Amino acid sequence: MFVLLFFSVSKSYSEEQPPPRLSVLENYVNQTIAPYFNENQVVRQFGYDIFGRPAAFDPSDLMPVGPDYLLRPGDELKISFWGKISSDLSVRIGRDGSVSLGEFGVLHPAGLTFAEAKAYLQEVVARYYKPSEVKMNLSMGALSSMRVFVAGSASNPGSFTVSSMSSILNALMAAGGPSKSGSMRSITLHRNGKVVSGLDLYDLLLKGDKSGDIRLQPDDVIFIPPVGPQVAVAGYVKSPGIYELKGESSIKEAIEMAGGIDALAYSGRLKIDRIAEGGRTAAFEWKYDDELIKTGVRPGDIITIFHAVADKKHVRLEGAVKREGEYGVNGKLTVSGLINLAGGVEPYSYTREAELTRVDPTPAGPKTTKFFIDLDKAMAGNALHDIELKGDDYLYVKTIPEWRLYRKVKVSGEVKFPGTYIVEKGETISSLLSRAGGLTDKAFFKGAVFTRVSVREVQQKQLDESISRLEYELFSSSAEAIETASDPQSAEQLRLSMVQKKALIAKLKSAQALGRIVINLEPIDKFKGSVYDIELLDGDEVRIPEVPAQVQVVGSVYNQTALVYSPELSVSEYINTAGGVTKYAAEDEIYILKMNGTAINSRQAGNWSVGWDKVTGRWVTGFMSSSLDPGDTIVVPEKTDRIAWLKETKDLTQILYQIAVTAGVLIVAF
Repeated sequence: MFVLLFFSVSKSYSEEQPPPRLSVLENYVNQTIAPYFNENQVVRQFGYDIFGRPAAFDPSDLMPVGPDYLLRPGDELKISFWGKISSDLSVRIGRDGSVSLGEFGVLHPAGLTFAEAKAYLQEVVARYYKPSEVKMNLSMGALSSMRVFVAGSASNPGSFTVSSMSSILNALMAAGGPSKSGSMRSITLHRNGKVVSGLDLYDLLLKGDKSGDIRLQPDDVIFIPPVGPQVAVAGYVKSPGIYELKGESSIKEAIEMAGGIDALAYSGRLKIDRIAEGGRTAAFEWKYDDELIKTGVRPGDIITIFHAVADKKHVRLEGAVKREGEYGVNGKLTVSGLINLAGGVEPYSYTREAELTRVDPTPAGPKTTKFFIDLDKAMAGNALHDIELKGDDYLYVKTIPEWRLYRKVKVSGEVKFPGTYIVEKGETISSLLSRAGGLTDKAFFKGAVFTRVSVREVQQKQLDESISRLEYELFSSSAEAIETASDPQSAEQLRLSMVQKKALIAKLKSAQALGRIVINLEPIDKFKGSVYDIELLDGDEVRIPEVPAQVQVVGSVYNQTALVYSPELSVSEYINTAGGVTKYAAEDEIYILKMNGTAINSRQAGNWSVGWDKVTGRWVTGFMSSSLDPGDTIVVPEKTDRIAWLKETKDLTQILYQIAVTAGVLIVAF
């Protein structure tokens, strides 16, 4: 008795090595079936791949030997004695088949089985000691190796040194198995000039039967003859492949070797591509039935089993029902039956008129017909409305007009009862503020912030598009410029500018639009009914801040800071109080972000006003003499042309301005 070991391999072809090249027969079969399966199925000769995987083929020296193991020179014996004598011996069988055991003399165990050697040793000991005086145990140590030959149509024919525990399959593993021109089914074992055994690898691979895989002896020859007749079984079978025949075989036997037909197979069609007389190929089509599969196959036949025909009929249900989706039409299905399958209609469904659309093929083209169904009558069994459905019908159940479960809006800040309110269709901002208890005494009308989800989405899309255009403009020629730089210093400067560009784009992309709509809030009695008192939508938010006490000056000034608001100070005085503008300031581009969400610049303000700048002690005109509101922000942009890679960039200032207005975020570019 012995055990055949297969050593598992965790890596697939794709991880360890590419799959082996297709043989001539494999190429022919795959080219023949390609019109039906494209490259979704690659058919290979069955069984050969088990020899192509990297695996150890020698049995482990640690596995126990059976009683029928035949001792041979080189085997190590471990013998233990206890009783009147106590000794542990480790001896190796010499080339002459003998071992020396001291007082027991020279013994010749070679050629005996393990069980016979153990009995022989006990008999020898009994000549010197009574069984009650000395006990003995025999076990095997390291096993000897031996030379065997693999000949014929092997992948790597030759002589191999294998373990004395090896079987035919172990030696085949060492030789890489049969080549694709070698047989998997008629392998023979030759010993002393005689055939002592045959091995059909299909018995092992298809049935798990390894009874033909006997243990080898020194100088055994394993012969692999040329491959026998082969047929291919492709398509919807469980194990598509090219199988070697043994004797005459039927279509049924060939399909059984491939595991039988798949559950998705179409029993109405079987195709055989056959090489006819004269080398011509012919194709035969049959219905797959019991009589056909008894028919014999010929070498080179390609049997193809096709996919089941898709003949699914279904209808589509959408709208105000419990479960939308596709439903199969199996037998008679009416509108009421479909509604019941879907779990019924929703409470907000408009049952007076559902719409059924049907498309019928006609010689002139598709004809579309619409039916208007009263679902109440259909559910009551009225035949005029409970219409029988056909495949591909589409039933749409409407919702009641203007249905919406809730419209939630949020109000926060300087109102008496801030929170989330449910509003009705047509309700406006003034109504919401009244329900929130009105405004507090600290409310700052000019700073009211009103945001809407849909506006936020539009603003964000516009912002993203502008940034994408700028990104393309900045990077379109950078990579090519680095590669063609005239010297390492220039290349390094270009790389540094690339890093700066990426940092700028990352800053810009971090800005998120607010979705703000500018409203000019006034006391509720005056605001009500004005153009700014707009209808509320779901997700709207209103925030009323308290009166701020500061004005911010940011950008290219010496001290970016927040200054205490004074109605007497002008734009110029605030800037000069912040240290004045730097030499990099773009003074013509200064703008003001107002608390109500608007923005003004020098071109909008005009030059009609004149004011005295108390900080510098001189007269100023136009925009710089303008007064501010609490919470306003003065933004002094930087000149973009001071950075070499920004000289040709025209959109940056506009994008920074757009972000400031839509996202309320001021980004410093450098």
